[in-house]
Amino acid sequence: MLETGGWSDYALLDSGHGRKLERYGGITVVRPEEQAIWAPRLDERTWNAADAEFTGNTDEEGAGRWKARGKLPESWVMAYESLRFEGRFTSFRHVGVFPEQVVHWQWFSDLIAKATSGAGRPVRVLNMFGYTGLASLVAASAGAHVTHVDASKKAIEWARRNQALSGLEDRPIRWICDDAVKFAAREVRRGNAYDGIILDPPKYGRGPKGEVWHLFEGLPGLLDDCRALVSDTPLFFILTAYSIRSSFLTLHEVMADRFADRGLLESGELVLRGLDGGRRLSTSLFTRWSNP
Repeated sequence: MLETGGWSDYALLDSGHGRKLERYGGITVVRPEEQAIWAPRLDERTWNAADAEFTGNTDEEGAGRWKARGKLPESWVMAYESLRFEGRFTSFRHVGVFPEQVVHWQWFSDLIAKATSGAGRPVRVLNMFGYTGLASLVAASAGAHVTHVDASKKAIEWARRNQALSGLEDRPIRWICDDAVKFAAREVRRGNAYDGIILDPPKYGRGPKGEVWHLFEGLPGLLDDCRALVSDTPLFFILTAYSIRSSFLTLHEVMADRFADRGLLESGELVLRGLDGGRRLSTSLFTRWSNP
């Protein structure tokens, strides 16, 4: 279990009765959480005071809408260490950051920083399904040359705004709006290679030209291409999966097929811990490989 207890601009305030109460910067939100089958610890008055609640489709990938309890900003700025990024209310319940990913950010930024300061060599990182670019910005801050791929033009634009907010316009990041599967296949044919790969695929998605993605159908082939893209001096590979009814062992075994010959493979769950040692809430499954 890799746990995140929050920071100044994020807190899991409470969870229960199929919901979670969170604070993102100065905004409090209520979102569906089917795993929270226990009773909340805070009273209903506290929950009702949240700025917004996501209603409609309770599926993680399903569209819905936000019910505001007052005038909401179109966007607001949050921070994590030196990173600055924009929060927005999306129709898919997200606000632009997955706080549980902090444990991965810390892990791979240390690996990148050690590689760049020790050997002095450039570190190339590929981030696919990169969303609002926070992992890309963390990697770039640590000294990596980053290729960021996402099928959504709006997500790429959001990521570039986050780059500007963080003052990282001078960092070597390529922003590419493309279907991840097609991009990876082309990179293999080009003979390109990366020292670090970050893969955060959705359960279901569509590419910019209507390409259809289903996790269990598409993942094995994509991992084959990603394995071919790993350099001769690799640092890490991270795979995270949300909203799937499976065990982390599924991800572990499919990665072991490709990386068991060397390095260290770790698998488990990303977990948010509530305030003051509150309940732990599992958000996703992960498997990650490193080459110590």
